[in-house]
Amino acid sequence: MLQTKLEHVESVEQLREFIGNNEKVAVCCGRMGPMCIPVYKIMEALTAQYTHVAFFDMDFDIPAANQIKGLPQCVNFMGLPFTVYYKKGAVVAATSSIQTKAQVTALLDKHFAP
Repeated sequence: MLQTKLEHVESVEQLREFIGNNEKVAVCCGRMGPMCIPVYKIMEALTAQYTHVAFFDMDFDIPAANQIKGLPQCVNFMGLPFTVYYKKGAVVAATSSIQTKAQVTALLDKHFAP
């Protein structure tokens, strides 16, 4: 399990439940490494500002992560983490590798405006 303050996705069923029960969802799928930790920290920091978005993490090495890895938007990604943004159950954006706070907030503002 990842050591973040985000809620963890640990199964396919949980992922589907979280996406189904929340209109706006961001899932960061990665490991506890130098490219992923900054993105987790950004998401943790943004939870207070973006209360209308449900932020989750997912361990890249669990079987359920295949749901993220297998998305058409992610199949060609090479760097971790894979961050996927869902709105009303559909993928609206996906990124790979380290992201800055400005990059994350730009996507949130574009796709998840209140």
